[in-house]
Amino acid sequence: MKVEVRGLAKTIKGVTVLDGIDLALEGGRVYGLRGKNGSGKTMLMRAMAGLIRPTKGEVAINGCPLGQGAFPPSVGIMIENPAFIGKYTGLRNLKYLAGIRNEIGDDEIERVLNEVGLDPHDRRSFKKYSLGMKQRLGIACAVMENPDLLLLDEPINALDPAGVEMLRHLVRRQKERGALVVVACHDAEELDGLADEIYFMAEGRIVGHEGGGGDGA
Repeated sequence: MKVEVRGLAKTIKGVTVLDGIDLALEGGRVYGLRGKNGSGKTMLMRAMAGLIRPTKGEVAINGCPLGQGAFPPSVGIMIENPAFIGKYTGLRNLKYLAGIRNEIGDDEIERVLNEVGLDPHDRRSFKKYSLGMKQRLGIACAVMENPDLLLLDEPINALDPAGVEMLRHLVRRQKERGALVVVACHDAEELDGLADEIYFMAEGRIVGHEGGGGDGA
């Protein structure tokens, strides 16, 4: 998996939210995005996921530019607050979404729920979940089909220490199987431990770059 961002710019209602972004990312690595709120991290991830159309430039997946309305062929996304059908259980929500592609079965869904610390047989509906449980379900949804490209926006939000440790393990496993992982995180120490490389963003631009800890531990 390779993702190339070439001269990417995005203007919304006359405001430039992304400005000349150039990146070359490859599978088997974890990339961190760090910056203040409004720096462009989430908008960049939206562009990489095919959720917004660039004003200028392009995003290419394995050398093929994403066209209008196109999405990466294999992508898992958790951007901003996880949202699911409120009256469904966590298991039913994931089964419903997995039915779109029919790539995984019930066993895989139950396995990933256990992996993120949720009981597959919990009869509570999503609307009764705590914030931490909702976050865990969002993470489970993003990884359940073992995507080649994994985009996680502030994944440690609302997680307790055990949840943060779960996330470290999960990111490490995704990296080891060859996925390209992009994580936006406000916690500098956590991002240093997760990422092989960190890109710093401000005012819609990449303003710095450094190597991270990169072991996902």
